[in-house]
Amino acid sequence: MAAQIAGVFEPELQEKISNAKILVVGAGGIGCEILKNLVLSGFQDIEIIDLDTIDVSNLNRQFLFHKEHVGKSKANVARESALSFNPNAKIKAYHDSITTSNYGVNFFQQFKLVLNALDNRAARNHVNRLCLTADVPLIESGTAGYNGQVELIKRGLTQCYECTPKAAQKTFPGCTIRNTPSEPIHCIVWAKHLYNQLFGESNEDEDVSPDTADPEAGAEAGESALAGEANEKGNVDRVNTRTWAQQCGYDPEKIFNKLFYDDINYLLSMSNLWKSRTPPNPAKWDALEEGGEAAPTDTVLRDQKVLSLTESAKVFAESITALKEDFGKLAEGDHLVWDKDDKHAMDFVAACANIRAQIFNIPRKSRFEIKSMAGNIIPAIATTNAITAGVVVMHAFRVLKGELDKCKSVYMRLRPNARNQLFVPDRTLNPPNPKCYVCAAKPEVTLKVDTKNVTVKELRDDILIKALNMLNPDVILDGKGTIVISSEEGETDCNNDKKLEELQIVDGCILKVDDFVQNYELTVTVIHKDPARDEPSFDIVADPDSLKPKEDEDQKMDDAQPSTSGQNGNSKPTTSGNGAATADDDDDMCIVEEDAEKPSTSDAGAGPSTSSASEKRKIEDSEGPSTKKPRVSNDEDDDDDLIVIN
Repeated sequence: MAAQIAGVFEPELQEKISNAKILVVGAGGIGCEILKNLVLSGFQDIEIIDLDTIDVSNLNRQFLFHKEHVGKSKANVARESALSFNPNAKIKAYHDSITTSNYGVNFFQQFKLVLNALDNRAARNHVNRLCLTADVPLIESGTAGYNGQVELIKRGLTQCYECTPKAAQKTFPGCTIRNTPSEPIHCIVWAKHLYNQLFGESNEDEDVSPDTADPEAGAEAGESALAGEANEKGNVDRVNTRTWAQQCGYDPEKIFNKLFYDDINYLLSMSNLWKSRTPPNPAKWDALEEGGEAAPTDTVLRDQKVLSLTESAKVFAESITALKEDFGKLAEGDHLVWDKDDKHAMDFVAACANIRAQIFNIPRKSRFEIKSMAGNIIPAIATTNAITAGVVVMHAFRVLKGELDKCKSVYMRLRPNARNQLFVPDRTLNPPNPKCYVCAAKPEVTLKVDTKNVTVKELRDDILIKALNMLNPDVILDGKGTIVISSEEGETDCNNDKKLEELQIVDGCILKVDDFVQNYELTVTVIHKDPARDEPSFDIVADPDSLKPKEDEDQKMDDAQPSTSGQNGNSKPTTSGNGAATADDDDDMCIVEEDAEKPSTSDAGAGPSTSSASEKRKIEDSEGPSTKKPRVSNDEDDDDDLIVIN
């Protein structure tokens, strides 16, 4: 191995490299490059973890994988391929999710350094917390097209991954999605919700049925349609969508007529909705044109062509039949997971979105365009992955040498900046945010929540797990000792459906939250709020000072000096009901890579600002193991080289 030859590295560094035990989290585009660099640099003791399996679409940039590896574990194949560079290395692979309880603080403490190459925010937050607790240096990395970023996270020295707020996920009012779509994205979101209603993990908030509570519809919403219920079967009454579909055997014609004819007529009966809008045109199965051109079978042509209503209906029928078969193979209570790379799942969403778009006089899109919008995806660039991974390992060298002060964040850009730099380093290390609810000495947040209507289950699932990224929290009402939520299975299930105020969780009370897996404790101060319609039922405020009376804030702003970002005073990161944090600055680069589950909300196209350290920090999801469930279908869609912004 050339890197082990005397003179390639200074003797002290060479020894540290040989003795260091390294954890690589992720074996995707960046992960493959990092693993290769580590092995060729002489690292002897490496462990790698990744939950995903290899797709055909991975092969053009994840060079450790080949066609014969499709469907196999990324971690295991990456290990085998990396050993071909240096058979003497000791590489241990885990085909598993890093967020399981198997990989706690003790697991992380055995490593000298952790290198992240992840593809989703939840897993990155989790690794961030465990590295902070274990006091192990973490090197974060991410790419988006030609842009990339690498940064060091070290407790007490630098800001952690959660020190600055992430871009808020773009959401749409439910009544817009269900009743009055006006853009292609509205139809795509509706179609993804429908997929979950029929085959996935159903969510009442994502019901695709017409919304009679829409304030624009008026008090007589749907009255004429309801009057006809006795004469029309199963299409207007509010039965469970999946139950109804199962009762009719997932018959494509019946489902088509319910979704695109009966439900549309129901919407038309809400006459107030169409006073200033163009009304939709219902589509009925037997009114579709006979024959017609079949959808292209060629991958490229299929993705680029904008299908007609008749062609989309055929794809709709074919995909439902295939998904019904996949769904029928699952165990009782299990469900499919939507995946942009699953042919039938993507066909279903594309067909439904285009049919609904035509009904509402919205421009239809090609399958490629819908796939991009459905996953918020951008092209992956293999060169960017390689450059990013190279900087990661160079940072690793500095960490091993104890030169942490030299591990400044580095940003890769498509075009040179004003100083003619393609690689833009920060001038200094970014210090920790003293108000961070993760790495502060005493982490705390203020929760503004509707205590009269939010349940304990929603507190656990939507606020603590989804918004605050905990895994299995315990919650105690401070001062009373009441156990509100227990991580022990079944111990507090009786509280799930109770409103918060029923357990005396009201304005001004304090909750002590503990996640044993993450070794993370958080103090939550509760403030009651009465949300308006379409307003989130909760807000999480990381800095309690931001809740001071307006006159106090006005005085502070008068006294404050203008900041370099064009704002007075300090920005206050907050989190809204969808769990995504909001930032005051719009020019931050959000970098991601590869097969993420959840769509991101930031635009990674702009390069990072160099005006302040905090403005550069917000990098999003790169490649690696996701927290998604394994795919049910193995159908491959070798059509493009795409990555997802999470």
